[in-house]
Amino acid sequence: MPANRELYERAMNAGYNAAWDKDWPQAIAAYGQAIQEFPDDHEAHINLGLALLEVGRLDDALRVYTRAHQINPNDPIPLEKSADVLEKVGRLKEAAQQYINVAEVYLTQRDLDKAIFNWQQATRLTPGMVAIHAKLAQAYERLGQKGKSIREYLVLAQNFQRLGENNKALVAAQRALKLDPKNVTILNALRALESGSELSLPTLDKADAAPAKNDSNSSTSKIQQVIEADPLGPMGETMSYAMAMLASFVMEGGALDASGGDALQALELQRQSINDQAIQAYQRAESRLNHPALKMNLGGLLVLANRNDESIKLLGEAAMHPQLAPGAFHALGKAYFALNKHKQAINYLLQAAQAVDSAHAMSSETDMQIADSYEHLLEVLQNRPVETLTAINKRFTDLLTGKEWKQRIGETRRQLEDTLRSQGEQGVVDILIANRSNELTEAVARIDRYTRQGLYTLAMDEAHRAVEFSAFYLPVHVRMAEIMMKEGRVRQAINKYNMIAKTYLVRGENDRAASILSEVLEMAPLDISVRESLIELLESEQRWDEALDQYVDLADTHHQLGNFDMSRDIFGAAERLANRVGATPDKIVRIKHRIADIDQMRLDIRKAQKTYDEIIQLVPDDERAHRMLVDLHYRQGSPSEAIKKLDALLRIYAKNKQPNRITQLLEELVTTYPNDTGLRSRLAAIYTQLKRKNDAIRQLDALGELQLEAGAHQEATNTIRQIIALNPDGVEDYRKLLMQLGG
Repeated sequence: MPANRELYERAMNAGYNAAWDKDWPQAIAAYGQAIQEFPDDHEAHINLGLALLEVGRLDDALRVYTRAHQINPNDPIPLEKSADVLEKVGRLKEAAQQYINVAEVYLTQRDLDKAIFNWQQATRLTPGMVAIHAKLAQAYERLGQKGKSIREYLVLAQNFQRLGENNKALVAAQRALKLDPKNVTILNALRALESGSELSLPTLDKADAAPAKNDSNSSTSKIQQVIEADPLGPMGETMSYAMAMLASFVMEGGALDASGGDALQALELQRQSINDQAIQAYQRAESRLNHPALKMNLGGLLVLANRNDESIKLLGEAAMHPQLAPGAFHALGKAYFALNKHKQAINYLLQAAQAVDSAHAMSSETDMQIADSYEHLLEVLQNRPVETLTAINKRFTDLLTGKEWKQRIGETRRQLEDTLRSQGEQGVVDILIANRSNELTEAVARIDRYTRQGLYTLAMDEAHRAVEFSAFYLPVHVRMAEIMMKEGRVRQAINKYNMIAKTYLVRGENDRAASILSEVLEMAPLDISVRESLIELLESEQRWDEALDQYVDLADTHHQLGNFDMSRDIFGAAERLANRVGATPDKIVRIKHRIADIDQMRLDIRKAQKTYDEIIQLVPDDERAHRMLVDLHYRQGSPSEAIKKLDALLRIYAKNKQPNRITQLLEELVTTYPNDTGLRSRLAAIYTQLKRKNDAIRQLDALGELQLEAGAHQEATNTIRQIIALNPDGVEDYRKLLMQLGG
């Protein structure tokens, strides 16, 4: 495949100039030529797509942007542009889906504002996308934009009502009410949903209408009762539900025998929080009354009494009932946690959190996403060391209790999703086991929000507060370094990154240390100490290919800084390492070329020549090595050796069917070494093969003169015969000259 860097750069520059002049056809041709040289070049595709858009070639632009996305899936620009094209050609459904895809890319980059913009574009093109309205509502809620969040929740409720899913419509409206319990618009929406009337929304400005007066008999009171959470968490809430379920079963089913009487007595004792006697009554009833609600209540009370071994079988049976499952899972998690069986505990605690989270899902798509998130979390967490699992289980037991556990579960899951995307699995573990992790989660969210808004002083203040209570949570330190970079405090940021990387190394988290060091090098590519640290780390991990690349970059850095001897030494060390670890010939040849370049610059011609010979032994068809040897032999006054190397290079070109390169090279050499008869004869021969008669005659003329001047009459005679064979103008003059030479 073509890969001529010089031709590529020339074409790209031509494209830039044409685009500046708005000469779009010329720009298209230039960028197309650049792509021919480097078919996987992302930048060339982006620029070609823009040029095609400007001339109205929408289908072609769409294909180019699609290819650009395949080359670099993490760049949102091709997706945004292709969405724009799809919208212009009227493929609105596809355009909306593309905007959603763009939003997901921005989410992975922690750019919530741009994700929101693209979700808005999607809903503009295709109204009724409930999953996207749900994401918009949650995103606005996280950003503290209450009015917009309420609006999206109400739009969501309206869409669910139109789909005939009134229960989900009520849940959406309740979410809105939680943000503003006295908002008139929300209250009207709830009344409409409860009465079965069609829900209609006012303009956005009216969504934040004045709060209504409190009315204990209104729908608000009913909704508030639903929203309030039992401080015991899912277990407490489910036990309350189970009490009502069991009472109904006993009373309506007519089970008023001794077992029914014991069950009713247990319920009354439980209601009065006389738990020990309630347990005894439930145990008497349980031997004759097999009901999941009874098992749920008895199991939960046993957990509260710290009789965890006795509770597990009962709770396992209760968990088979769908409506009791969240509380049963929660109670099982608490029981196993108390028994120091942490793998089982994390399994049940996550199932409890997922059950609660899914109950607030706005669509089947959201349900699926939530299930995937918890499944991934379980994979990440369940095989951690006991000490780590203990801290994580403590975090989840705290998370599932208190007055705001319902709200915290969804927020925590979203925070962990963001952390997993940006920091990997260990980042999730870190934030879960960090000191005061609930506060830390909120602090990180504020830091990110302030940073996005450009409020760097506030973001840094928040980071310092987070460090005060969780000093060893390194992602906060990473954010501090990012803020320093945005403020232009580059050296301080680099020092901070170095400290973070060293801490990760001490912890044995080499992958994260390598990631940090690589990020620093992108910002400060000439920082030698950082690159040396990264090389040391990669060698300790035996990541030889990456280490070799860093050696080359380190040597290049010294070269750029003018330390040529040091650059040569590092390239030499890289070559020795490459040979020792069995690197590919291509990688070794790349290093050798750089060594030879430096030797030439230092005028150490013999060393350079030796290195190029070694390259040819490794890769016989290396064109650059052959080409450099031709020049080196000429510079050393060895034209016969130069011609040998030239013939080897010409054979490579011939094998690859590249006559133009043969011609170009010979013309260049003849210009540089005009008195070399070997070059003239070869150039004349190729001109003859290409039927460039006049060019061939000119070269043969010059060759003959050189031969005559050198007294090589026999060679001159053969050259003149070649000219006569071409039947030039004035052929008789050449025949006379041939007669004079005795031919």
